[in-house]
Amino acid sequence: MSPLEIVAVFFNIAGVWLTAQRVRWCWPVSVVAVLLYAWIFFEVKLYSDMLLQGVFAVLQGYGWWRWSTGRMAAGKVQVERLPREQAWRHLLAGLLGALLLGALMQRFTDAALPWFDSLLTAFSLVASLWAARKYVASWWLWIVLDSAYVGLFLYKGLSLTAGLYAGFVILALYGLRTWAGELRRQESRSALDPACDSP
Repeated sequence: MSPLEIVAVFFNIAGVWLTAQRVRWCWPVSVVAVLLYAWIFFEVKLYSDMLLQGVFAVLQGYGWWRWSTGRMAAGKVQVERLPREQAWRHLLAGLLGALLLGALMQRFTDAALPWFDSLLTAFSLVASLWAARKYVASWWLWIVLDSAYVGLFLYKGLSLTAGLYAGFVILALYGLRTWAGELRRQESRSALDPACDSP
């Protein structure tokens, strides 16, 4: 456990908490978190996760933009239901991305666990895209991914980070409950007054 890991954990917790609260400041806070973790993952040879942090940094800008232009209710973004066809397309793209990245990491690097790391990396991008688009389903995917990450980080000796991701599972359950409740409220309001659904 290093001071850098402790600081990174703090920023990650803050970012996920703000996301669960539907506060758009989650995105700049998360930029700091992902940049810190990019360095940590480089040091332990989790190169796919290191690259993921770089992509996450770009996705934070996309998320900030999407949440800034989204409809706001009491200063918080409104959430949406993930269309089924889009979900399957994104999951297939995640699987293909995992296979491609895993093959590259296996062949060209000394990455630890190249296939498993690549699988988690690819589907983390899918989950991030869903979160940026305010889909409630993003929390389901994060619950699965964060649970798998706990095992990965324990294996790599990053016990504090493993604890962080165990905490992320709890925060993701909270986020799922919060966003799903908000979606039900939005849909109830729309059913009662269709005009309130217009931008």
